[in-house]
Amino acid sequence: MSERINLFDLKSERIRTLHFTWFAFFISFYIWFNAAPLMVFIKDALDLTPQQIKVLMILNVALTIPSRIAVGMLVDKFGPRIMFSFLLSISGVLCIGFAMTNTFEQMAIMRFLLAFVGSGFVIGIRMIGEWFPHKQVGLAEGIYGGWGNFGSAGAALTLPTIAVLLSEYVDPVNGWRYALGISGLVAMGYSVIFYIAVRDTPKGSTYFKPNKTGAMEVTSPGDFVLYLLMNIPLYLALALLVWKLSPVNLGMINETASYSIYGLLVAVYFFQTYYVYEINKGVFTTPVPEIHRYHFKQVAVLNWAYFCTFGSELAVVSMLPLFYFTTFDLSPVMAGMVAASFAFVNLVARPAGGFFSDNFGRRNALIILLGGLAVGYFMMNLISSSWVDTFGYNLAIVLAIAVTMSCSLFVMAGEGAVFSVVPLIKRRMTGQIAGMTGAYGNVGAVVFLTTYSFVDESTFFLTIAAAAIIVMIGVAIFMEDPKGQTAEIAEDGTVHMIDVG
Repeated sequence: MSERINLFDLKSERIRTLHFTWFAFFISFYIWFNAAPLMVFIKDALDLTPQQIKVLMILNVALTIPSRIAVGMLVDKFGPRIMFSFLLSISGVLCIGFAMTNTFEQMAIMRFLLAFVGSGFVIGIRMIGEWFPHKQVGLAEGIYGGWGNFGSAGAALTLPTIAVLLSEYVDPVNGWRYALGISGLVAMGYSVIFYIAVRDTPKGSTYFKPNKTGAMEVTSPGDFVLYLLMNIPLYLALALLVWKLSPVNLGMINETASYSIYGLLVAVYFFQTYYVYEINKGVFTTPVPEIHRYHFKQVAVLNWAYFCTFGSELAVVSMLPLFYFTTFDLSPVMAGMVAASFAFVNLVARPAGGFFSDNFGRRNALIILLGGLAVGYFMMNLISSSWVDTFGYNLAIVLAIAVTMSCSLFVMAGEGAVFSVVPLIKRRMTGQIAGMTGAYGNVGAVVFLTTYSFVDESTFFLTIAAAAIIVMIGVAIFMEDPKGQTAEIAEDGTVHMIDVG
């Protein structure tokens, strides 16, 4: 059984670090999703078209995929304290820049750059992994992820009110700009607080760094091939985003620009492949000692599990308000409140998933939670306007909320279970593994939302359920519970053994 975590024990540096870190993540998500709740004000101020609003939403996730990979590498090299402080300060500047834009083109550029803040999640995963032992790491990562993730809901709940108040008492035209600017200033201020208040590791502990930076290290030729294959969906997701902006769809970039970006993505993939080979070519000539090996299939399984969990969360949150609005003829406000029930359980579900993983086995937890996720989305597929005739209007709404919250419980608990394993695979590469896994969550969102553009809601939910079943089978076949100890080499060459199970 896992050891208890006393969240009120503020005398403990470990607990203080957890609180400082989840709040840093909360602020990063608050900024990442601060445009959506203010879009009514932004649309009127800049006279945006529905098509332009769609483009802004796409741009809000585009840079997150590569930036999570890059930030994962940087956090392993420089440490989470410096990287989170840097990310918050830069994001604050970008947020203020976004608030000062006056044209759609300016806003599009700033929103694209602000997607960088979505990589903040990766940094805290490494920080929490350094501070908590393997018996507590799942619950601690779940608290970090679940409470920090609530930043998006925090933005939705507070920013419209702040904007209205500022419009009434400060500036009737630019209240929304001041609201955005204030959130940017908060991020910049907290970057200083975070840098002063935390350390990368507990006193006396060693911060292990990768031997080489620029690509993930693998420990066998088979893992090298699997690594290259797992990189492909990241580029395909970016190509899919370009396709959505191309003349075939939204028409915001011309055909020449589309094909140029496709060509650039192919070139970058092959350049990355060359770099991966340069870093890992030794595995083809000299076997890596068993004590230093890890299985890349563990990373691949976690990638696909997060594809289904966080990927489906991002996709479903984007479409639920309209789904409930049209299904039950609710008011926009009520539809938003009903849809918010999906995200609200994040506060407890993600920590619960980590706790479940700590106590009942990493592999078993993921299998059960992915199975529950599949059942949950199957149940959501059954939600329809006919429920009103069958159960009556009020009971139909209550049942829909119950199904939604039950489904989201498994979705977000699954996210917690995924990141309970990430810090246990290879300590010195936790940032890179978290970056790749986190990026796959965004890949899932892109794929599921693209699917939704072609099918009805029922088929959309069933598609996610089917994907979860396939991944659940993959977890059952390929995943192994971390056991015993893993070896890490310090900068002075000494070998340290770290408990992982």
